[in-house]
Amino acid sequence: MALLPILCYPDPKLHIVASPVQTVDGHIRALVSDMLETMYEAKGIGLAASQVDVHKRLIVIDVSEERNAPLVLINPDLSWTSPGKHLNEEGCLSVPGIYDSVERFDAVKVTAMDAGGVWRTVDADGVLAVCIQHEMDHLMGKVFVEYLSPLKRNRIKTKMRKLQREDRD
Repeated sequence: MALLPILCYPDPKLHIVASPVQTVDGHIRALVSDMLETMYEAKGIGLAASQVDVHKRLIVIDVSEERNAPLVLINPDLSWTSPGKHLNEEGCLSVPGIYDSVERFDAVKVTAMDAGGVWRTVDADGVLAVCIQHEMDHLMGKVFVEYLSPLKRNRIKTKMRKLQREDRD
């Protein structure tokens, strides 16, 4: 297993739409392991392959308190969304230190393959539903700050660029 570098907003690679995984093989299972290790190390609850510059439809999530219940979603597809929505405070490993409210569906149903290549359906609500929607946005090339006003988004973009310059110096 290896820690992977996480792309930081406003990196244009975060806007690449991910392509489907063709085969769940040893390479994909190794990527899943590396992504889980990276997510846990970064203290996140979800990570999309797009965030580690691998533009495949693959997500790892763990919303458990004990951090021992990983969920792997390969080629996820939202098959149902609740009629109700609510605002939820979100953050993102690609936008460190930034949190803001985003409207999401209260509950979702997603169909995806697991790390063994078996198709599963997951019914999710609460934090898990929010996390699934957030990570699936990454697969479509969308970062949560794009739901915010242009003013907020530009302030965040400026702040992130400044932090990236400081890190290089």
